[in-house]
Amino acid sequence: MAKRAFIIVLDSVGIGNAPDAADFGDAGSNTLAAIAKSPKFNTPNLAKLGLFNIDGVNCCPAVQSPEGAFARLVEQSKGKDTTIGHWEIAGLVSEKPMPTFPDGFPMELMDKFATATGRDWLCNKPYSGTDVIRDYGEEHMRTGALIVYTSADSVFQIAANEAVVPLEELYRYCELAREMLTGDWAVGRVIARPFVGDSAATFKRTANRHDFSLTPPRPTVLDSLSAAGLDVIGVGKIYDIFAGQGVTEKILTKSNAEGMEVTQQLAKRDFEGLAFVNLVEFDMVYGHRNDVDGYANAMSEFDVELGKFLPAMGEEDLLIITADHGCDPSTASTDHSRECVPMLAYGAGVQAGVNLGARQSFAGIASTLAEYFGLPQGYDAPGFWGEIRKK
Repeated sequence: MAKRAFIIVLDSVGIGNAPDAADFGDAGSNTLAAIAKSPKFNTPNLAKLGLFNIDGVNCCPAVQSPEGAFARLVEQSKGKDTTIGHWEIAGLVSEKPMPTFPDGFPMELMDKFATATGRDWLCNKPYSGTDVIRDYGEEHMRTGALIVYTSADSVFQIAANEAVVPLEELYRYCELAREMLTGDWAVGRVIARPFVGDSAATFKRTANRHDFSLTPPRPTVLDSLSAAGLDVIGVGKIYDIFAGQGVTEKILTKSNAEGMEVTQQLAKRDFEGLAFVNLVEFDMVYGHRNDVDGYANAMSEFDVELGKFLPAMGEEDLLIITADHGCDPSTASTDHSRECVPMLAYGAGVQAGVNLGARQSFAGIASTLAEYFGLPQGYDAPGFWGEIRKK
């Protein structure tokens, strides 16, 4: 079988204690510890790989003989956004934070946006995604004005009812916004947030979200893999996060369950290269809504699917499980949290029980992939394939 690597990003499953968490207003945040307290939390397969053997992870008992290699990764990029978290996983540290707009977007931009779309706008301030449609959705349906809002992260979000603004039209508005949001306005993502329902009591966001990201400012390991003729299969919102750069095939998914179903199918498929998977519901459905039990249950459901995936791996397959930031559902905040993230590596060629300690960047994953596939490196942190590979 061809050499393959699978990266599964558990979107927002942080493990706390980022050295600079206080600078981001996130002192004490610990997503994994928060959900591990729930009776819905049960993750024997993650435990078996070494999740609770990671330095500083004390929320559940460590196993005696972990079957994977494991590390605590410290983010070096200046932010806690999905985009820069994934870019760092792919080898690119963002030294400059992406702009945020705690007071809303400037009127100059909003006037340009209204002219380009031919629609007025509502809100233009930081808001919870579920609260904003409750508070502005009925006015949106009466007037056709778009609901524009942001968060503590670098995002420009547009919410619209699918009965008022068809999906393709909403996506076109997002593309127009993406073209405008450059320079000092260059947010990490423009996000389409469609919803359905006919009143504040019945409004509900749909799974038709779509992200429009900045293009990475320089090549990532995805570019190196694709340039070498290898497959780079983006599952979930990976294609969107990298604006398609370096991705040879995109498979969009609408849930964690669908993401893992696709990953199981890829395990049966004859490809050579990388399957890069994002499981967004941890963040989107549970973290941002402060749903501790829902988040814990989602982790338990993933663990069941992981238990099915591990036996399907081939002799030359490498699995890396990690995250891109935190989103502690037990705090008052509904935004991302600045946390370290886990790294679990598993495969027939991986030494069991290797503790890599605390690694000072997510970018070591990119360098490890380059080492694994025999490609040039040059990313923003050293790799660890030589430390975990069976001799």
